[in-house]
Amino acid sequence: MRSRMAFRALGTLAVVVVTDPEALPTAMAMVAAEISACDRACSRFRDDSDLSRLNAAGGRLVDVSSRLLDELAAAMRAAHLTDGVVDPTVGRALVSLGYDRDFPLVASTDRPGTIRLIPVPGWQCLHIDLARGRAQVPAGVLVDLGATAKARCADRAAAAAAAAAGCGVLVSLGGDVAVAGAAPVGGWKVRVTDSASADAGAPGQTVEILTGGLATSGVTVRAWRRGGTELHHIVDPRKGAPAPVVWRTVSVAAANCIDANIASTAAIVLGHEAPAWLAERALPSRLVAANGAVTRVAGWPPEAAMPGWSVVAA
Repeated sequence: MRSRMAFRALGTLAVVVVTDPEALPTAMAMVAAEISACDRACSRFRDDSDLSRLNAAGGRLVDVSSRLLDELAAAMRAAHLTDGVVDPTVGRALVSLGYDRDFPLVASTDRPGTIRLIPVPGWQCLHIDLARGRAQVPAGVLVDLGATAKARCADRAAAAAAAAAGCGVLVSLGGDVAVAGAAPVGGWKVRVTDSASADAGAPGQTVEILTGGLATSGVTVRAWRRGGTELHHIVDPRKGAPAPVVWRTVSVAAANCIDANIASTAAIVLGHEAPAWLAERALPSRLVAANGAVTRVAGWPPEAAMPGWSVVAA
């Protein structure tokens, strides 16, 4: 019986793995429901999403769903933890760079034109009222939750699936991995890759995780060209431009997937400062430089040959 299933969702590859093959349909149903809820609340590319409605409110304080309020709070927490290095108000900068549609459409064309950098207003301009279920985005500001919502969805989906299925569950959403329930003997074996390919021969490392989350952020998968210039989706809010490519991928393990993702995204932006920043926070991490050199910090294990399935950052 099958214990693993992969499918496309949220513009990336979703993978669900269970320790009890008979529980896979139940786990899949819970994961699919969580992904649907995340997309309805947080998509920047759906006109009918809660986030699109908030972005289009022209600066008014509006009623929003509890799911979006929770995701906004998570994004603002990410900005606070990283001193604004991971900032949800980068949406307008991403649009200016050409990331204004679902990514397959962005990557399929090299549109002509001069790149115009847009200043990032900063997360402090956002306002949420948790008690009254309201939020406010200033006119002209575009919130993008891509740095946090997918990872938080993985955490939610793994927890919901494990509770419903009564077994161990692993959920991966484009490099954002969350586990819940009892892990298999020896832990979940996951291969983090350093390229845009998930082939077994792609460079990377296989690791074992028992609890929590693992996230890989990179600049090789969500990359495109505009006017002949190579661009990627991780924006440095301090410049309104794609972060310089010091690291092509950064993988981080943490207590949950969203914290791992916050750290891996911040590390891409921080560049040469990232190893010290991660070590100071005791976050086991693997950083792969543009030339392929690997740096490990805070107890990330050395290379070991073991089988595993690949996770590509997206």
